[in-house]
Amino acid sequence: MTNLHRHAPLRVALVGLGTVGGGVIRLLDTNRDLIARRAGCPIQITAISARDRSKDRGVDLSPYEWVDDMTTLAARDDIDVVVELIGGADGPALTLARQCLNAGKPFVTANKAMLAYHGLDLAGLAEKAGIALKYEAAVAGGIPVIKGMREGAAANEISRVYGILNGTCNYILTTMEKEGRGFDAVLKEAQDLGYAEADPSFDIDGVDAAHKLTILASLAFGTELDFSGVAVTGIRHVIAADIAEAAALGYRIRLVGMAENGPEGLFQRVHPMLVPLDHPLAHVDGSLNAVVAEGNFVGRLFFQGRGAGEGPTASAVVADLIDVARDEYGDAFAMPIAALMPQHRADAGKRIGRAYLRFKVQDRPGVLAEIAAATRDAGVSIESMIQRGANQADGVLMAIVTHAGEERCVLETLERLAGSDSLLQAPMVMHILD
Repeated sequence: MTNLHRHAPLRVALVGLGTVGGGVIRLLDTNRDLIARRAGCPIQITAISARDRSKDRGVDLSPYEWVDDMTTLAARDDIDVVVELIGGADGPALTLARQCLNAGKPFVTANKAMLAYHGLDLAGLAEKAGIALKYEAAVAGGIPVIKGMREGAAANEISRVYGILNGTCNYILTTMEKEGRGFDAVLKEAQDLGYAEADPSFDIDGVDAAHKLTILASLAFGTELDFSGVAVTGIRHVIAADIAEAAALGYRIRLVGMAENGPEGLFQRVHPMLVPLDHPLAHVDGSLNAVVAEGNFVGRLFFQGRGAGEGPTASAVVADLIDVARDEYGDAFAMPIAALMPQHRADAGKRIGRAYLRFKVQDRPGVLAEIAAATRDAGVSIESMIQRGANQADGVLMAIVTHAGEERCVLETLERLAGSDSLLQAPMVMHILD
């Protein structure tokens, strides 16, 4: 394909001037000459837009034209590509995306929520217009996992893709692990340090990771995006005792997004899991992200790096701009929309695996027998059971590790115990990564 911008600059409109937007400006300025050599032309910001014109963003915005109405950017002949960094599944971001793609203007975004909900629609518009829809920054920040999956592993049949997709959760869990502190205290610290938002629910409840997993699954398997098919459990209810028990058993707890595709259908889950110490994910600490893909010829691929923040995310955005400058487009989800397969959802209850179950119970005779009877009647085979001493009025902690079996049996165990006055709180279930 002829590179239309090899000599003329690639003219960029930047919409959204938060942390990442400022990072894009700084990166384009700092590495200007190197980027021009790699892109085949200069990449220059022509126009910018954001909600608050008066806000101090720590970068000089005077060289750029301020645009109050971002919806005008799609029709401007002096803009070659629009970068969207405002976020949100719907609203202004989606309107802007549709306007640009309908107008035949390449579009670069870091918006995983919008892609998880509307990715097929937007990819169809880009395909119809023969232009780029790029989103490397939407998943795992500066880690080139989208490019790796879409291009590097394109010849492989991928059976499973999984990983640590949210840096906030990983920071909280690994800090709890290293310092023995509780969830609430570490979350507060993460907020003070800027790792967690004032309202952290999107992160700690697993929604952010589910958005990213939806995109990865479509790329890996050539299936249609199915965000509503992701079973999501966050980390709110992981306690210090879970971390300690996992360590004693030879595991570390990580929030893992996992997708598998096979004859039984498409399986997608975001869930705190016990990861064996000999698995690479067990050693991904702090705010780092990591993604594992298993291909039938390439074997296990492991991507690790900084999954969020100004520098890594800006790096991914600018990498997409370099692709646009080179006219390296390709299909947004690695193949034409018509080739993406609708896939039925796999029955998670039929999955075979091991699980960790934690109970907080009354300190009285008969409780252990009640739980053992429930597991027996549900067909759960117990590998080990740990009971910690009473802590005054707080009750007793009990943990069970099961032998491999169908997940429906674990669910049936919980159903049999539902409503029991022996339980002081809802049990916690975490699956074990094989």
